[in-house]
Amino acid sequence: MTTEFNSERRAYLTRGATLSALAAGGMLTACAADRDRGLQFSTLAAAQEEVTRLAQAPALDSGAVFSWSQTLEHCAQSIEFSISGFPEPKSALFQKTVGAAAFSVFSWRGKMSHNLAEPIPGAPVLAGNTPAAAAVERLQKAIVAFAQWTGDLKPHFAYGELTKSEYEQAHAMHLAQHLSVFDMRA
Repeated sequence: MTTEFNSERRAYLTRGATLSALAAGGMLTACAADRDRGLQFSTLAAAQEEVTRLAQAPALDSGAVFSWSQTLEHCAQSIEFSISGFPEPKSALFQKTVGAAAFSVFSWRGKMSHNLAEPIPGAPVLAGNTPAAAAVERLQKAIVAFAQWTGDLKPHFAYGELTKSEYEQAHAMHLAQHLSVFDMRA
């Protein structure tokens, strides 16, 4: 066997093993909700437009486990933690292998797939009674704080070290998946 063949074979087996590990670890799960509008955002500005549109609805349809307010708070937490630090990060080994591979797959697809009912590890429990306007405001403040942040960003609890543009993409994809289960009632 040639060295080139061995390298290609090793790369193929590594990709297959990584994708199997991602699927087994729940990092590549299908949307748990019945509704999935398949939204895709690459920037927080695009995600913010959809939040504004949905926030103006008199009522929302959803198959989500989290309420509208809890969803917005959950997404705000993620953005805030990218600045302040995630409370319970996965191991460095996980971040550099499975986590980094998951982010690469999501980035390549332009779409995230994760369990929509799973809270951020160690994050405060999402309130069940936060007014929608307050949750929208919190998310908007988190987005502005992220956009204006010039310091170092903290490692993502699963993906590890990300650049600011990678983090923006991760946050935008995260919002897209969560917002995909909400739509205005007809």
